Amino acid sequence: MRDPIHEETYHEHTIKIFHDPTPENPREFDNLGTMTCWHRRYRLGDDHSHEDPHAFLASLAEMSDATDASFDQLYSRASRKAVILPLYLYDHSGITMNTTGFHCPWDSGQVGFIHVSLDPVREAYGVQRVSKSLRENVENILRQEVAAYDDYLTGNCFGFVTERDGEEIDSCWGFLGDYEQGCLTEARSAVLIG
Repeated sequence: MRDPIHEETYHEHTIKIFHDPTPENPREFDNLGTMTCWHRRYRLGDDHSHEDPHAFLASLAEMSDATDASFDQLYSRASRKAVILPLYLYDHSGITMNTTGFHCPWDSGQVGFIHVSLDPVREAYGVQRVSKSLRENVENILRQEVAAYDDYLTGNCFGFVTERDGEEIDSCWGFLGDYEQGCLTEARSAVLIG
């Protein structure tokens, strides 16, 4: 095993935090949104069969003939049928993704969308109408899904091992994001419970 990135003594236990060498892709979890991406070198997001963004937006907008529709028209129509956010990728010595874009036009650009149709939103929340506040809530959930996927892409994936007197007591892997917020807190809780 590699050297820990953090080690501390806590209630007579040693807690060691490591990078997770084999993290699970969070897109394999149960997500509300679907990531539909196109990139010539990377397979990103979820599997899909849309040839290009135009075809995807036409499908989401439920337009059978969208050959004359502009991108903006398609996006506007699709936004009435779904909660949809753009996905941007920055590709320079590694890749990172967000929904707001990056300040480097040479190494970044839009690669797709994260979206959820309104019917699953209505079903998940038990409503007939998706209000503006519910739409904003769903957008925040989609942003959180993108943040988790970005942690996966950038290697912000961790696990912990707890030891007492040099003997392993417990371990857990698959924490995404800031290790101090999730992984270390969970390791300390495991020491107190165990």
